[in-house]
Amino acid sequence: MTKKLLKYSLTFFALIVGHFVFAQQDSQYTQYMYNMSVINPGYATDNANLINLGLLYRAQWVGSVGGPSTGSFFAHGTLGRRMEGGISVVHDQIGDVVKETNLYADFAYIIPVNEHTKLSFGVKAGATFYSTNFNGFVYSDPVPDAAFENNLSKTFPNIGVGAFYFGQKFYLGLSAPNLLKSKHLDNNSGIVTTGTEEIHYFLTGGYVFNLNDNLKLKPAFMTKAVSGAPLSIDLTTNVLINNKFELGVGYRWDDSISGLVNFRIIENLRIGYAYDYTLSNLGRFNSGSHEIIILFDINKLGKGYDKSPRFF
Repeated sequence: MTKKLLKYSLTFFALIVGHFVFAQQDSQYTQYMYNMSVINPGYATDNANLINLGLLYRAQWVGSVGGPSTGSFFAHGTLGRRMEGGISVVHDQIGDVVKETNLYADFAYIIPVNEHTKLSFGVKAGATFYSTNFNGFVYSDPVPDAAFENNLSKTFPNIGVGAFYFGQKFYLGLSAPNLLKSKHLDNNSGIVTTGTEEIHYFLTGGYVFNLNDNLKLKPAFMTKAVSGAPLSIDLTTNVLINNKFELGVGYRWDDSISGLVNFRIIENLRIGYAYDYTLSNLGRFNSGSHEIIILFDINKLGKGYDKSPRFF
């Protein structure tokens, strides 16, 4: 009984912290530079021959009861002259209690700036499927909060926008993937709940330095801002060796340090892994976070992999 009470108490705490106190609900990524189409609908590759596919799974705060997990899938490619688009699916889960699935379609239009750089603007539209399951909850308080007595199952429409400025060796993006605020919880028994999806703003960037023919240095950053939460800043530096093996380190401000590795298994298939070590007080209750990503490129013309590997 004691273990069960501890389990549900920690899960309830994770739910409160993740969705109400900090008001930061969007998924967290360490390998964000390879998951850009999920973050920014303006993302573009400017490669008419390739379709980019990606799968990502993240287990956060492993070892803590009710630790969040995220799974995402994206497909991205050209739709016509100066037009690109794709789809993305992101599933977030906190223990067995909160589940949220986001299904979106993206469209981007590319404008040449000069011979070497381009600017794309994108829109994202879709829906969020949100549900909670409080069955079996054991509350430590003598009178449970009425807002958590009923299970929920709701669908919310949403739209997002983004801009992406890029060249062969750099990118800079600004986006807001979810523009519509939606209440996840309604008034219940006269209690005004605060489960509102806030707008998240992302600023991202990266550059590739060619140190020599076989060695490339790839610094990148991601800044996430949302009302009611501290500014989140990720700084990452990867080294690409022989266009096949990639090794890097990252730092999330006042939160964690990361190690990243990426392998090019075959010409059009890459697999990456990242580990986050928690620096905050939450580190006492978990063994870190794990993230795996699989990237696969399909050539529309059936001629194999493009001569230039995807850097971002």
